[in-house]
Amino acid sequence: MNGRAVEVHVASETRLADVLRDTLGLTGTKIGCNAGDCGACTVLLDGRQVCACLVPAAQVEGRAVETVEGLARDGRLAPLQRAFLDHGAAQCGICTPGMLMAASDLLARIPRPREAEVLDGLAGVLCRCTGYRKIVEAVLAAARGAPATPEAPAAGRAVGARLPKTDGEPKVTGADRFGADALPEAAWLSLRAVRSPHAHAAFRIGDLAPLHARFPGLVAVLTAADVPGSNRFGIYPTGKDQPVFAEGTVRMRGEAVCALVGDAETVAAIRDEDVPIAWEVLPPVTFDEALAGTAPDLHAHAPGNVLCRGRVVCGDAEAAFAQAPHRAAVAIETGFVEHAYIEPEAGYARRVGDRIEIVACTQTPYMDRDELALILGIAPEQVRVIPTATGGGFGGKLDLSLQPMIAVAAWRLGRPVRCVYTRPESMASTTKRHPARITAEAACDAGGRLLAYRFHGDFNTGAYASWGPTVANRVPVHATGPYRVPNVRATSAAIHTTDTPAGAFRGFGVPQAAIAHEALMDALADRAGIDRLEFRALNALRKGDATATGQVLEHSVGLVACLDALRPRWHALRAEAERFNGATRGPLRRGVGIACMWYGIGNTSMSNPSEMTMGIAADGAITLYSGAVDIGQGANTIMVQIAADALGVPAEAVRLVAGDTDRTRDAGKTSASRQTFVSGNAARLAAEDLRRRLLALVNAGPDATIAADLTIRDGDRVVRPDLARLTPDANGDVLVGVGRFDPPTTALDPDGRGVPYATYGFAAQLAEVEVDLELGTTRVMRIVAAHDVGRAINPTQVEGQIHGGIAQGLGLALMEEFFPGRNENLHDYLIPTIGDIPPIETILIEDPEPLGPFGAKGVGEPALIATAPAILGAIEHATGVRLTRVPATPDRVRAALLAAPPP
Repeated sequence: MNGRAVEVHVASETRLADVLRDTLGLTGTKIGCNAGDCGACTVLLDGRQVCACLVPAAQVEGRAVETVEGLARDGRLAPLQRAFLDHGAAQCGICTPGMLMAASDLLARIPRPREAEVLDGLAGVLCRCTGYRKIVEAVLAAARGAPATPEAPAAGRAVGARLPKTDGEPKVTGADRFGADALPEAAWLSLRAVRSPHAHAAFRIGDLAPLHARFPGLVAVLTAADVPGSNRFGIYPTGKDQPVFAEGTVRMRGEAVCALVGDAETVAAIRDEDVPIAWEVLPPVTFDEALAGTAPDLHAHAPGNVLCRGRVVCGDAEAAFAQAPHRAAVAIETGFVEHAYIEPEAGYARRVGDRIEIVACTQTPYMDRDELALILGIAPEQVRVIPTATGGGFGGKLDLSLQPMIAVAAWRLGRPVRCVYTRPESMASTTKRHPARITAEAACDAGGRLLAYRFHGDFNTGAYASWGPTVANRVPVHATGPYRVPNVRATSAAIHTTDTPAGAFRGFGVPQAAIAHEALMDALADRAGIDRLEFRALNALRKGDATATGQVLEHSVGLVACLDALRPRWHALRAEAERFNGATRGPLRRGVGIACMWYGIGNTSMSNPSEMTMGIAADGAITLYSGAVDIGQGANTIMVQIAADALGVPAEAVRLVAGDTDRTRDAGKTSASRQTFVSGNAARLAAEDLRRRLLALVNAGPDATIAADLTIRDGDRVVRPDLARLTPDANGDVLVGVGRFDPPTTALDPDGRGVPYATYGFAAQLAEVEVDLELGTTRVMRIVAAHDVGRAINPTQVEGQIHGGIAQGLGLALMEEFFPGRNENLHDYLIPTIGDIPPIETILIEDPEPLGPFGAKGVGEPALIATAPAILGAIEHATGVRLTRVPATPDRVRAALLAAPPP
């Protein structure tokens, strides 16, 4: 085992992954599926990569096993690990150990691999965050023996530097503790939910005494009656509609009916069929029936199964359409899309006196805290949430999942309670991207200037509200795309069904709307006889323009600069595709598409604050206390870079305390691309406040410099503050700065008029594809992405976010669709692999946002939105057929080709 002899006593069929993690404590080997699909558990067996979840212990006797813990030597990272840090190849870090082990196998066999060999060598490991390109760069750099990390930036130079992740080393050594890695110190109980196999049913739980008698290790079966407070939770104060445990009726497949609590072996041994539940299956409420108004209401507060509606109206769209020389219309349909983070939900709860502590993966510790307080019937201050490392989220870990069940169990039983979701359980029970049915129409004048836009989108929000109101309200604001349109009517509705709840997923409905508006831009450009890029440039929003909500954009509107950056590549790639198509005689055709996007940063027309503190201890230690959860996007590093520059010290001098609700203030949720802009400002303000306090302590002027050891130079005077005489607080800090930032927005009136966001991200992307006309397959050959990010606080991380968003956008366009009960695993539900992602050229446009920290905005969601419409436009260029149902799977592409009229 990593070069030393190890003896273990386990059953011969025990999975190697469990031996490593549970018996030997080597939790660097992660479990994402227990089915050999994701590769997170990849280790080396006699030097060759295997999935440890598929290898029984009997097969490793007398053989050599190597895990990620064995890569570093004498406290020094291996060159491969160092390369992963240098190139930003680890984002959330859950797949990183598996990637490192697969790469180790490859480099041992092929010391100087070509890129194609890297793609083959790492093909068995899935990553949902990075888009793989940084991983490929890192492996190739390690093979070349590329130089080590450059020196850390000097004081005041952290912003804009390619600083490796401040929390990166634990990710590449396997030391990071994710939800399933965190264990209570005391003996714990295990919890497993019993879930509905039906989409809609009434039920009754029978006598549980025989179950307890049959399974003595079963401590409790928790039901709705055991919830001490409210058996309801939800995102909005008025939208608490989802039960912890169903109360006589289930409205979705996978809904929790009760929870088994006991020792791990007993809980695993009890089958759902052993629990006495009598079911009466009810007719499901489908999207079609809900839209037709023929289905019974699922909730009293949502008559007609309409949860809520959204609306933006300006000008007179009807009159403008009537007079327009060019019009185009489109109908778009999208399906459920699974987040497919590689880490299933996991964590534990423990009762500490009259308080409850939750240690679990999450994107939003303070929202979790407040929701759990309501469920337990206690004050929010009695709940402590300690986030573990989070192995991807993308919006899916904003909603509560296992937290209410383990909290109720630990509160009732007085013992720590742990739960780890299986992959099918995670996929069956958690939220998805909203399926959408969109109709849209746009018009322009003879010169190509947009005149009017009409839009309606129905969004299947599933059984419970989740983030349905956010989607319904955000989409109409963004419906036109990033273009000047004087006459707009955009409406939306969130519709209840008995499907899996749809919630937040990287874009809150805007990616679906973008598919519609970019199809219309292509159609109008063609009808007006204008190049598709130039049509977009003609109509692109610019500084001083008003949006459909009446908001005047005064700063940081970089779309035209994005299009300018793409123009040479656009013309070259289009010409190259047309030459190829003119010369080929086989079934392959190539095409190039373009798409633009915009995205409001933060909440829509709602207070969206973040608070942070930064302290100095008596020994001079500097600590930033950040509640901004890092789910792989790099918030931990970004906050340190911003705070260090604002204080005036090197980034390496700043320690970070992250997430713990007892030690940090509420920085808001990690979603809506808000953390860099909103929490980055809070970090900046906290550091500036601390700087003022520190300089005032020694009567230094505002231009004084501060060294890492807190020596202060003010002109010719050099002084060191006497911190020992000051009284420390609970954290041991003697000086504390506080920062709070809430973006300036206004409420929207009944016509959606107002200022919904303080700033917007803009982007334009090109996609080059190759389509096989006979098979209907589509291969993406290249993506070029130009993004206005305001200021790139850390260019490596910004590029990584763009790569990861593009990979998810490619999945949305070509392969990803979730069907409840049919593909609740990672071999039937397809996400892009390392071989699916083409070369990506990233162009960072820095049009500074004056409100942002050092000019920065956000990029997490903007990275994804333009990709799918660019790919669909490229398919149309290659084939002459516009796909309006995504994903554009081979059968759908082939069917569209067969249905198309002859040229």
